[in-house]
Amino acid sequence: MKRLLIASLVLAAFCVPAVAQNKGDDINALVKGYYAAWNTLNPDNAAKFYAKDADLVFYDIAPLKYAGGWKEYSETFKKDVAPGFASLVLAPGNDLKVTRKGSIALATLTFHLTAKQKDGQALEFDARHTMVLEKRGAQWLIIHEHISKPLF
Repeated sequence: MKRLLIASLVLAAFCVPAVAQNKGDDINALVKGYYAAWNTLNPDNAAKFYAKDADLVFYDIAPLKYAGGWKEYSETFKKDVAPGFASLVLAPGNDLKVTRKGSIALATLTFHLTAKQKDGQALEFDARHTMVLEKRGAQWLIIHEHISKPLF
């Protein structure tokens, strides 16, 4: 009995950190896919990461906010934002932090934006990104996000 207890403790010591380490792996993969999708400048490629509730609010660098859910975000981006860019590269930082409470998760990170506007002007800066995600079925979906650029 004593050997079984010791063996169980040793096994737990090796397995618990592995389980804890995998805690954010699915959201880490989601974040990587999210940034790859937005780099195409086509919101249709990013749509799978967002919940489609009509009353969700998303804050982007421009415009100030999208208060009409994913539909407004996608349509406004296609019409007013994407046409101004020749290229866009969003590179997530290595500082992703994920906090989970049941079916809700908060993900925070920084990213670097490098873009070329259609008029030839270059744009480059670091920014912050916060996502609130909800697990619906087997999938994590963004239900709110806030993107901001520091002033200084």
